[in-house]
Amino acid sequence: MNAASGNKKGRMQELLGTLLITGVASAAAIVLLGGISYLVKYGAFHQDYGVFRGEPSSLRHLGGIFRLAGSLESRGIIQAGLVVLIATPIARVAFSFAAFLRDRDWMYSIFTLVVLAALTYSLAGR
Repeated sequence: MNAASGNKKGRMQELLGTLLITGVASAAAIVLLGGISYLVKYGAFHQDYGVFRGEPSSLRHLGGIFRLAGSLESRGIIQAGLVVLIATPIARVAFSFAAFLRDRDWMYSIFTLVVLAALTYSLAGR
């Protein structure tokens, strides 16, 4: 391995690390803001934990989540933060795939594409 190749791999690792840190920190900040908003709005209400109430259907798909988050509804903000958290490793795999393609590393490109397909299927599959 020559110095240019090692430098390129080091730069890729640095970018992947930055992507993960940024994604997790962003998700935590979004969830924290949503949680504070939720407590301000609903913190004084008594909760009946004997009855399970699922999330409304508007919080079960991306369009509804981002619509509610855009209107600053606290549960939508919390859900949007969780979406960012879930999207972070997926973005890492997609970035790795692009980097392997750029480097013409076909074997790792194929492996990474399989992982990306499995992640996408697990999220989209019913």
